[in-house]
Amino acid sequence: MPVPTNPKMEKETVKLVWKKSRKRRKAKTIPINDQMVKVYVWELPVRIFHWVNAFSIFILMITGVFIGRPFASASIQEEAYYSYLMGWARYIHFFTAFVFTINLAVRWYWVYKGNEHATSNLFRLSFWKETWETVKYYLFLKNRKKHYIGHNPLAQLSYWIFIGLGSIIMILTGYYLLFEPQPESVYGKMFMWVAHLFGGDSFSVRSWHHLVAWGFMIFTIVHVYMAFREDYLQRNGTMSSIVTGYKIERKKETLGEQDEK
Repeated sequence: MPVPTNPKMEKETVKLVWKKSRKRRKAKTIPINDQMVKVYVWELPVRIFHWVNAFSIFILMITGVFIGRPFASASIQEEAYYSYLMGWARYIHFFTAFVFTINLAVRWYWVYKGNEHATSNLFRLSFWKETWETVKYYLFLKNRKKHYIGHNPLAQLSYWIFIGLGSIIMILTGYYLLFEPQPESVYGKMFMWVAHLFGGDSFSVRSWHHLVAWGFMIFTIVHVYMAFREDYLQRNGTMSSIVTGYKIERKKETLGEQDEK
């Protein structure tokens, strides 16, 4: 005999289970005293991604600039076979690009797997309102900027643009340029469509690759400056947190911070 069911109740149960499954893990806190706590903001995969990404970008920029405009050559004129400087620069550049790609893929996975500070939601109206308040704060205008334990909305937006969209552009254009000399190969055919997306010819793809690379340079300089600035003004261990994972915050601020989801 079939058991009677209530479709409306089942639907509400599914929605509740789904909402619960999507709820972010709260960051772990360790009490220091009555007023201060240590907050485990950056989990190990996020910290590993940060340093691998930083090292990869540094190597890619040096080798990329050299490939585009060689600034060194063999001191003794001889057969290229003996020095092979450009060849090594290309090998290092391409190998680092593969590391950069794998590292980014792991970070995208951690967007869904990590704690409440591992990602953000750009599709909330409140996110853009808070971003505007943060912009006004940096412009020394009257604002209602809240205190953020993780990245503030403006920083989150910059990461989505540069580390998210920018990295995808660099990966697509970079692999196209790598496999362009072998258009009939499997990988050449796989990335052939990239040229149509970025202008239709090799020069346009290369130009996009160069422009976004310089965008990464500017982003890196601003990022380092803002990290030191935050550490100096807040005295919360911002710089050391990317090594240890922990920031030092006031207990009332950790309790008062709203869930960003």
